[in-house]
Amino acid sequence: MKRKRKSVWKIFLLLTVLLVAGAIMWVKQLPKEPGEVTELRQEEIQEADEGHQEYYFGFLEGEEKRIYREMLEGIRNRRDAFYLTSSDEALIGKAYHALLRDHAELFWVHNRQEVYTTSYQDAQYCRFSPGYTYSDEEVEEITKAMQEALEEVRKQIPEGADTYETVKTVYTYLIDTAEYEASEDDQNIAGIFWKKKAVCAGYARAVQYLLEELDIPCIYVEGSAEGSDDGHAWDIVQIDGKYYYVDATNGDQPSFLEGDAVQLAEHKTIIYDYLCPFPDEYEQVYAASEEFPVPECTACDYNFYVMNQACFASYDPQEIYRFCCMRLDNGAAVVRFKFQSQDDFESAYQQWIKEEYIQNVAGYYLELYGKNAVEYHYGVLDNLKTMYFMF
Repeated sequence: MKRKRKSVWKIFLLLTVLLVAGAIMWVKQLPKEPGEVTELRQEEIQEADEGHQEYYFGFLEGEEKRIYREMLEGIRNRRDAFYLTSSDEALIGKAYHALLRDHAELFWVHNRQEVYTTSYQDAQYCRFSPGYTYSDEEVEEITKAMQEALEEVRKQIPEGADTYETVKTVYTYLIDTAEYEASEDDQNIAGIFWKKKAVCAGYARAVQYLLEELDIPCIYVEGSAEGSDDGHAWDIVQIDGKYYYVDATNGDQPSFLEGDAVQLAEHKTIIYDYLCPFPDEYEQVYAASEEFPVPECTACDYNFYVMNQACFASYDPQEIYRFCCMRLDNGAAVVRFKFQSQDDFESAYQQWIKEEYIQNVAGYYLELYGKNAVEYHYGVLDNLKTMYFMF
């Protein structure tokens, strides 16, 4: 029995030595973590970034937040490549998407550039290489244009303006400043402030940038449009504690007006239907991406037509006529109104457009201004149940 126990003991010692030796060899095979990565792991995660709402950052967890902060630091300093303390592609992608949605001012990574990660075998870190669009000289020029635009907006905001008036000023400024047009810079705010042309992403990021600078909560939203393979971008703003959609892109597209009005450059007008639109109408066309949740918009208090008593719960031809005359009395060149129901809108369309009741208002216009002739045009937004009369 003694010899047998001694043999077992020797075998145990031999196995232990082999296991320890194997562990040492395995450790030697791991790459040595760079000191920069070790320092990054020791840094405290900042929960806020001054001057930015960072709505999407709030949906990230521990390591995702750390990666977000590491990306923000590297991109702000325009470093061509830098370390991240994770090699998890899904985690990195989520953090990067949140960062892009939160920081409109990082325009040099907002225009279809490729992003690369360099991973190392069995290492819990990687090298991150974002693609930059502009040279240092162009970044300086674009930044100056952004600052000048901000100052112009500040001057246009009425003294003592509330949140809604400030949002409206930003909305109208961007529509007056830029054109909806695809370009090399159309996905970022450089397209708006530098080249004066962009598509939805550029408009929505410009709204976000300006409102954040004006201390108004604004969330950039990406999603889809019904019946289209193209994505769409818009904003959600907070006014008096309630959330509203703001879509400056659609406000700047006269092609959304049907009828004769769209043909005339002099009748290009701001479409206020997309400034705090009725949520149910807007959501019939647009849906936010499911990657991150966004606040629910339910309020109508600051809808343009509600605020201007131009949203009708029923159709009465005399009521519409009196409304149009009142607007002309107040010096309006564009008379716009909408209906709550599709049936009422269609009844009004039949009479005012098809049967040309609009001529009654044109006659009032002639009498009001003592003219012998007037050229008038109309536009309709069928999906929003809105009519425009232009004189």
